[in-house]
Amino acid sequence: MNASTELLVDAFDRIREEVEATVTGLTPEEIGARVGPRANPIGWLVWHLTRVQDDHVAELTGRAQVWTKDRWAERFALPFPPEATGFGHSSEDVAALGTPDADLLVGYHQAVHERTVSYLNRVKVGDLAEVVDDRWNPPVTLGVRLVSVVAEDLQHVGQAAYVRGLLRADDS
Repeated sequence: MNASTELLVDAFDRIREEVEATVTGLTPEEIGARVGPRANPIGWLVWHLTRVQDDHVAELTGRAQVWTKDRWAERFALPFPPEATGFGHSSEDVAALGTPDADLLVGYHQAVHERTVSYLNRVKVGDLAEVVDDRWNPPVTLGVRLVSVVAEDLQHVGQAAYVRGLLRADDS
């Protein structure tokens, strides 16, 4: 592993740690709570950030998503097509996630994290400059795509942690 991929692994490790710290110990009601009529609950935020990571890493590796390959889609039993990641979800779609169990959310995230780290362990520093998506101007490189996933995940895990803080304001 090189210094660049070590930094990426560290970033994804921090995301995993924050997902676990945010979700562990919550009740299903807290996981599904919406602090405003159209606010995203913790469960949806963690599911979405994990789906995005799973989707993007699977595309980069050319392998099936953990979501379908390891039957997480069946365990969650959501009313969405298996390829859904949460992008473009309406408030009603967000509500359809319901109140998933903390262990289910953390387990899926852990499985995706393991796939991500396994992939990063094979990435060479020169690979990060490889164009992986030429639909954009400028074209997106592997490094940019991975940093985009980190940014998306950090944003959403931070939102989820904030909601936890609102729900458990009396905890010290």
